[in-house]
Amino acid sequence: MPADVFYAQLHRVIPAAAGFVTDAGGRVLLVKPNYRERWGWPGGHVDDGETPEMACARELREEVGLTLETGRLLVVHWVPEMDERPFPLVHFTFDCGTLPDGARITLQEDELDDWGFFTAAEADEILPGWQAERLHASIAARASGQVTYLS
Repeated sequence: MPADVFYAQLHRVIPAAAGFVTDAGGRVLLVKPNYRERWGWPGGHVDDGETPEMACARELREEVGLTLETGRLLVVHWVPEMDERPFPLVHFTFDCGTLPDGARITLQEDELDDWGFFTAAEADEILPGWQAERLHASIAARASGQVTYLS
């Protein structure tokens, strides 16, 4: 079988990455996209030629104006097809640390309406359930030093 035929038959997934960023009080940084109702992570799809780590760093710079070290992997999340997305999503969440007091957030207004730091309980109210699950897994993974796989 020719390689192009073989690869055309394989299952496809969409890779995405986000940064787990907290403030000094342990609250997580979330953003409000202008193209959907619920809040989410600062992050996005992995572009051609990027690794998930590179995508995480780029998205943090683009969306909230932060240049942070992309730290260790916290969570890998397999998210099945949903809504208009025809392929599963493989989401990589990286620990991007704690922002020092006074760090400046510069919102990308083309895609985002707002940003904020939220406790886990507050985030549960504004995130879709599958992203809230990722938040709790990220908190636990940061505390334990382990990597978590969600499906």
